[in-house]
Amino acid sequence: MFLGRVVGCVWATIKNPGLEGHRLLIVEPLTPERKPTGRRIVCADATGAGAGELVYWCRGRESSFPFLPQEVPTDSTIVGIVDSVRVKRAGPC
Repeated sequence: MFLGRVVGCVWATIKNPGLEGHRLLIVEPLTPERKPTGRRIVCADATGAGAGELVYWCRGRESSFPFLPQEVPTDSTIVGIVDSVRVKRAGPC
């Protein structure tokens, strides 16, 4: 799973029928320290996340699992809304 922040939404009037009724959100990937890392990605939303929220998302085949038994053609899905993050980095050896 990956950490990210919702920065926008996608409106598509014509899309795969398997995506009908599902929200598509733009997510900016983040490091555990909440610094941007990588390119923004479009994710299906399984949680009801909103703009500016910190979320975690997954990729690959598992990204369609939250919608079972419906088969949703997605390769990235928001699967949780993050309440807090605590990072403890190891010190020098």
